[in-house]
Amino acid sequence: MTTSRPAPPRRSRARANGDGSVYQRKDGRWEAAGYVLALGNTRKRVRVYGTTRKEALTKLTEKIAASNRGLPVAAADSTVSAYLTYWLDGVAVHHLRENTLTRYETSIRLHLNPGLGAKKLARLTTRDVRTFLDGLRTTCQCCAQERDADRRRCCAIGLCCEKRLSPLTVTYVHAVLKSALEHAVREDELPRNVARNVKTTTPRPRRFQPLTAAEARRFLQSASDDRLHSLYELTLRTGLRKGELLGVHWEDLELDGGTASVQRTPTGGLTILHTKTRASERRIALPTECINSLKTHQERQQEERRATGTGWTGSGPVFTTPTDRALDPTNLTRSFRRLLHRSQLRTIRFHDLRHSTATLLLEQGVELVVIKELLGHAHIGVTATVYTHVRLHLRLRLRLRLRLQRDAIDTLSTALDGPVIAKTASADGGEPPSCAAVVR
Repeated sequence: MTTSRPAPPRRSRARANGDGSVYQRKDGRWEAAGYVLALGNTRKRVRVYGTTRKEALTKLTEKIAASNRGLPVAAADSTVSAYLTYWLDGVAVHHLRENTLTRYETSIRLHLNPGLGAKKLARLTTRDVRTFLDGLRTTCQCCAQERDADRRRCCAIGLCCEKRLSPLTVTYVHAVLKSALEHAVREDELPRNVARNVKTTTPRPRRFQPLTAAEARRFLQSASDDRLHSLYELTLRTGLRKGELLGVHWEDLELDGGTASVQRTPTGGLTILHTKTRASERRIALPTECINSLKTHQERQQEERRATGTGWTGSGPVFTTPTDRALDPTNLTRSFRRLLHRSQLRTIRFHDLRHSTATLLLEQGVELVVIKELLGHAHIGVTATVYTHVRLHLRLRLRLRLRLQRDAIDTLSTALDGPVIAKTASADGGEPPSCAAVVR
């Protein structure tokens, strides 16, 4: 009599409570589903997919982990406005700098929410995005945002000023929408990024207007009695950015050695952060004029801090207000424009002082790699691209000088009126210059 063996215990594929479930579909893909926190403080069952069981399970685990941290997961049936709010507060805030995050928030609040916010995320089409962008290009922003409704101007009195967005701003708003929808695709909320299918024309780069050497001298002369004279001297002689200037502390300066360390920059909220790129963290040499003006500024700042009753520590920001507070970038721009007006110079941006530094250096024949290190560009291609017109101008001037020299030498050869007995090929295979002829 044979006895049947007991069946082996069946392996359980059940997952723990709250971990969701994962299984293979008929088409071969793996699907994982589970409950996560959704918008409106509700719970929603979400599904993610992958080519392998591990991939689908990893996606679901990430969503559940984010849900446990209190971050809601947006669903495709939510509106574009709700998803943009979720993306800005729960995703973008973790990897964007404060200034960039502020610009994203402004684009969403002023343009994306009024134009596309009411639409369902899952029903957003390429045509919707294209129509929205076309409207941005042609609509007066004073009328769209009712800026002059209280002042009874512009569209409020039927006289539109036709103040439209620049092509650069329209492209920026489009880029913000593409970034948000791209994250929705990565989270499997959307099958494709409809904003990526809309092609926008690349706006022309903004032409900067650097100061000439004469204008720069007049500017520095007018700023000699200004409280921030050393700041203007430093930016025009070294090419530091506005943020880098406001982020310099006294501990970063070695006035005796004549060097400065650039390693931080304030954000829009006056919070000090590291520079944007690794190449921006650099040590630069200080001209003698900057060293003298910084020493004078240091003495004046000590007097101001003693007058406000605060102790001098020597480790604070170099450029502050008279009451020892951080200097706001917007207020610096206003002071700069007043100084331009007092100097009777044309209106330029503060950043054009940096362009003026590089342009003047190039015109003096300084090598491009030296300017790249001084400005803190990540790649020399950036320096070459930005200042291509200056390099072309120098090349034309050099060609003109060489042609005049050849003409002068040819004229001398004609005056001597001697027969040319031999011509030898130049080292590079071309014709030798006229001065290479032997005259008897």
